Amino acid sequence: MHRFSYQAFIHLFAGLLLALFAALLFEVWHSPLPWMLGPLFATATARLLKAPFTCPWQIRAAGQWAIGTVLGLYFTPSVIAILLNRSSIIFIAVMFALLLGLVCAWLLARLSGIQRSTAFFCMAIGGASEMAAQAARHHARVDYVAAAHSLRLMLVVAIIPFALKFFDVHGQDAYEPATRVIQPLGLILLIGLTTFAALVLQKLRWPNAWVIGPLLVSIAITASNFSLSALPTWMSHAGQLFIGFSLGTHFTPSFIRGAPRFMLSVAVCTIFALIVSAGFGWLLAEYCDLHFATAILATAPGGIAEMSLTAKTLELGVPIVTAFHVSRMAVLVLTIGPLFRLLQKFLSRTH
Repeated sequence: MHRFSYQAFIHLFAGLLLALFAALLFEVWHSPLPWMLGPLFATATARLLKAPFTCPWQIRAAGQWAIGTVLGLYFTPSVIAILLNRSSIIFIAVMFALLLGLVCAWLLARLSGIQRSTAFFCMAIGGASEMAAQAARHHARVDYVAAAHSLRLMLVVAIIPFALKFFDVHGQDAYEPATRVIQPLGLILLIGLTTFAALVLQKLRWPNAWVIGPLLVSIAITASNFSLSALPTWMSHAGQLFIGFSLGTHFTPSFIRGAPRFMLSVAVCTIFALIVSAGFGWLLAEYCDLHFATAILATAPGGIAEMSLTAKTLELGVPIVTAFHVSRMAVLVLTIGPLFRLLQKFLSRTH
């Protein structure tokens, strides 16, 4: 047991060292999101070459905590007022995400030949762990669902930032964190409150507890027009590194070889979802007075942390992107089970 723990620690240390080197290299290359994409690509490549890297849940949780806390600092009272005025747009975007997931599930079932129940949870645009848990509850293939969401996230995270970088897209939104000043005592209190919130939500089995808990606390503090402290840059970078490292560890040789037709079908469906969501985002931007790149990020089939980080890096509407994705995740988690059962009844009546 001690020998295994020591080996696991050495492997983790080596993996994080590789991730750090890749982040610094990507920063020198002026890559978008260097502290997340560098570790992601380096770790995924190493895993495909059979490097024994694994990511403890605590590492990803620490990354999610940092990102959730940083994002919450953007939600000043004036920003909250803007979001309330855009609540109808957020509702439309959430409904679009649910419909897009259904269309992609149908497409995945046709392309890959897997059961419709498994395809449904594979293409629901939510967190991998939450969708895998729902799949197990409804007797779908958990391994396929987890693999599909891992591949979807990697493709979205890889494609969108580089596409925006290629077209030299930058925003001019006036959103800024409530404070840029680091106050030692305030920082300690901020860390304590946000960590406590994450632990409570984890105990209650909330989805994305380590993002949502810190995010809610950070929003509550900032929206009250009260400032404790900014988060040091190195903490934000470490959070991105941990998330990139965590995503990269999923890509083992068996992951790719396990079901080639299925994985290729997931890739096709993800590209389709990206194109459709980009078109929908463009329409939102045209008719709802949004920066088109902000709207694209807000409606993209990615994760909360990844899309919000991209918005932060490109100076786009961080609160808007975050609000869209948090709302989508909340609605999806609450409705995915009943929606699946409703579809099952409908399909059974039509056959």
